[in-house]
Amino acid sequence: MVDITLAGGGRFEELGGYARLRRVGDHVFVAGTTAVEPSGRLHAPGDTYAQTRYVLARISDLLEECGSHLADVVLTRSYLAEITEASHYVRAHGEVFADVRPVATAVQAGLTVPGMMVEIEVQALVRDRD
Repeated sequence: MVDITLAGGGRFEELGGYARLRRVGDHVFVAGTTAVEPSGRLHAPGDTYAQTRYVLARISDLLEECGSHLADVVLTRSYLAEITEASHYVRAHGEVFADVRPVATAVQAGLTVPGMMVEIEVQALVRDRD
């Protein structure tokens, strides 16, 4: 059975003893991912749409690294700093997943950095591509 663990460079991963991505067999789990750039700078502070697109691009890269794709996502769970910004999140999510249509949940939550608007976790499968 395939078992892959990937780090994403998050500041709490080592301290908290968790991985950014874990693939077990054909199941892929991606931990809550935010718009913190590799430099440590927050991408597009206060911009829910831009952060959602950025986070989903980061997740796409991780999925590709373990043999999966955004088209294989079956669930998204998102945490929004401001539920009043949900329309911006929904627009970005819809642009990425219009043809995939994963089950999705979004809730308001306190996030760790001022200006951080969204955190997204996903579950995906690894599918044979014929």
